[in-house]
Amino acid sequence: MVIHGAGFARRPEEKDMDSSHTGSVPAETDRPGWFTQTLTQLFMKNAQVVDRERVADRFHLVTLESPQFQGFDWIPGQKLQVRIGSGLATRTYTPIEWDAENGRTRILGYAHGNGPGSAWVVGVARGEACHVFGPRASLDLRGAIGPVAVIGDETSIGLVHALAQHPERQVRGLLEVDDGARVRQAVARLGLRDVDGFERQPDHSHMEALVDLLPALAAAGTCFVLTGKAASIQRVRRVLKDLQVPSGRLAAKAYWAPGKTGLD
Repeated sequence: MVIHGAGFARRPEEKDMDSSHTGSVPAETDRPGWFTQTLTQLFMKNAQVVDRERVADRFHLVTLESPQFQGFDWIPGQKLQVRIGSGLATRTYTPIEWDAENGRTRILGYAHGNGPGSAWVVGVARGEACHVFGPRASLDLRGAIGPVAVIGDETSIGLVHALAQHPERQVRGLLEVDDGARVRQAVARLGLRDVDGFERQPDHSHMEALVDLLPALAAAGTCFVLTGKAASIQRVRRVLKDLQVPSGRLAAKAYWAPGKTGLD
């Protein structure tokens, strides 16, 4: 893994970023009782945490198991929503792999702040039960042919790993990150190699270094998957438009934005 830049730039305005896929789906969290129970039974799967590993500071690898996961035809890029607390609020994660035979999946949680998503990935224990919704559509990348570049941040590492499961797919990650050492440790634990980290700088010069790589990738016929922070996606999308990258080679999904929930 290559880390560009030096120094750690803390971003206090982005305190809502609290999981690997930090959008949440708040839904009637103040309605306890039969309503919550009924919707949970109808739409959610019962799962159990069979392992949780802290792979780096703020990064936690959680393994979930459920008989309802067996036989599922998982597509990399799909999302899994985990119920947080006693209501129907959820946090959304990208499964990094799927074992349909044994009914197991793994997610990489990124605990950035003090939100409920962070609290869950940090505090969930082996053997603990949970309810999940999905997996269901988020990014359908089955049509991506040739090399793929995932442009995002810490919340995009799970997607990079999921896409890299295809033995014939060349996947590269270009990620803006807070702490290169932490990300390097998490990436190494997952066995990812072709990942570039750009440490965030107060003047946003790290994004200049990232977009400087785009012309060569576009010329090589790369498919681009834009994830992570909404504002960064908008900036990269403008650059790719100027490079005349066809829409068929571009997919985007905002995982989070400062001060907002509901992006998943």
